[in-house]
Amino acid sequence: MNDRKPAVILLSGGLDSTTCLAIAAAEGFACHALSVAYGQRHAAELTASVRIAEAMGAVEHRIASVSLGQFGGSALTDAAIDVPTAGESTGIPTTYVPARNTIMLSMALGWAEVLGADDIFIGVNAVDYSGYPDCRPAFIRAFETMANLATKRGVEGRSMHIHAPLMHLTKAQIVQRGMELDIDYALTVSCYQADDKGRACGKCDACALRRAGFEAAGVADPTRYA
Repeated sequence: MNDRKPAVILLSGGLDSTTCLAIAAAEGFACHALSVAYGQRHAAELTASVRIAEAMGAVEHRIASVSLGQFGGSALTDAAIDVPTAGESTGIPTTYVPARNTIMLSMALGWAEVLGADDIFIGVNAVDYSGYPDCRPAFIRAFETMANLATKRGVEGRSMHIHAPLMHLTKAQIVQRGMELDIDYALTVSCYQADDKGRACGKCDACALRRAGFEAAGVADPTRYA
């Protein structure tokens, strides 16, 4: 008999969300992985999410769709906006996608209610990150409060919990944790402009953070570069 508690894990196909999935599984949750096709130009991450969910034994994996590209406003959804190279951005970078994490968490919240799950995992990080406002602890706390006000489970006394286990870890610490959990990071795609084969550009912020994380952790970088 399977008595594991269900949880929804947001799985982009990148290094952080994959580590988050492994942590949730290690904590004994029955992991229902949710990826979101939002019009991102690096769609290779969605292909990666499929193989990651299968390799890591997710109970179920779904890809939901929402067209954030119709609004534009981000280098990740608007081909007219160039993806900045590492170190080029000041302030909040153009790769910030307006309301992305709010929308993704809301979708995860809806699925969690249907599953009877009280737990949602997201791989946001406030240490080695790109300055996105929706990766901060204050945002996660606020969303959890909202989740408990907005759901049937919440108002009936079943508290919803938003887990962000990577929030205060450096990228190197995340890689080290992944090694402890036997993650094959070669399956993952982090690059903001990866090609159709999942090969990284090696120039964007995401590539720089990932490469620096492996170097600082003393772990060989399995990233495939174009």
